[in-house]
Amino acid sequence: MAPDRRRRGEGPDGPEGPAEQLDHAILGSTPQFNALEVAAESGVTIEQTRRLWRALGFPEFSGEKAYTAADVEAVGTLMGFVDSGAVDFDMAVNLTRGVGQTMARLADWEVSTLVSRVEEMEAGEEATGSRIGSARRLIDEINPPFERLLVYAWRRHLAAAVGRIEAMGANDEDLHTIDVTVGFADLVSFTALSNTLDRDEIGDLVEVFESRCQDVVARYGGRIIKSLGDSVLFVTNTAEEAVGVAEGIINVIGRDAKMPDVRLGLASGPVIQRLGDIFGPPVNMAARLTQVARRNRLIVDQNTADLLPADEWENRRLPARPVRGFGLVEPVAVRRR
Repeated sequence: MAPDRRRRGEGPDGPEGPAEQLDHAILGSTPQFNALEVAAESGVTIEQTRRLWRALGFPEFSGEKAYTAADVEAVGTLMGFVDSGAVDFDMAVNLTRGVGQTMARLADWEVSTLVSRVEEMEAGEEATGSRIGSARRLIDEINPPFERLLVYAWRRHLAAAVGRIEAMGANDEDLHTIDVTVGFADLVSFTALSNTLDRDEIGDLVEVFESRCQDVVARYGGRIIKSLGDSVLFVTNTAEEAVGVAEGIINVIGRDAKMPDVRLGLASGPVIQRLGDIFGPPVNMAARLTQVARRNRLIVDQNTADLLPADEWENRRLPARPVRGFGLVEPVAVRRR
């Protein structure tokens, strides 16, 4: 689905200005339907069309020729597996919301990564005379293989997600609930540090932090649930893997003189999987433990300490301290024997 271009000077036969030409190169077509026409063409109600459109994360357009033939096809595809009985409409909206949020972030990530390449092209022998021209050229080269990569990556992650449900011992009565170890890594004094850096330096710092954390988490078979710039939330199947991740993050972040110090907290137990996120006491506990951990140190909750093999790990209870939402808690420091 695509926003209306006529307000920016699009002609009846197609895009006119450079920006419209770029949009056309990406979308492959121009807007020709309003919301009522999309509903009529796809055989759904106008309210269903609007719910799906909002779920994708786009603003609504009332009466404007804001939608393309691809938008009509997308609505029809969604309603096709609703009509087949595979899912109900609310489930379809939920899945659409997940696609919208994921693709929005991916698109921002892609553009911010490629913008420097566009500038390089315009500054070199490949210059077209405008950044829009170079962007169109880059899109033509990258989009076809990138689309194939998207489908491949989705299939691989889908297979991994289904496998995790079984491997993590999901409760037969509630497939949303799994037992994991949750980790939270937090950069120390990031707010104060960011006030002393320019925008490029802040961006570079965050990119290094997230990419290094991703590499360490992947090495131990875990996955990052979300990152918030100065912090990363991850999960692993076992407590030992989580400790390995924590030690790895301390080594690649905390031991690097060019990076801020880092604090890590781990907590274990059942969590709920919803909307691509996880929820539950272990998530909150892991986040709270980072607030009381020392720089470049790991602390865990008692559940995590109990899951570590006693012949390989030793633990030491730390003084009780108030943890928001949990009262007085005795964190545990662990180390290999």
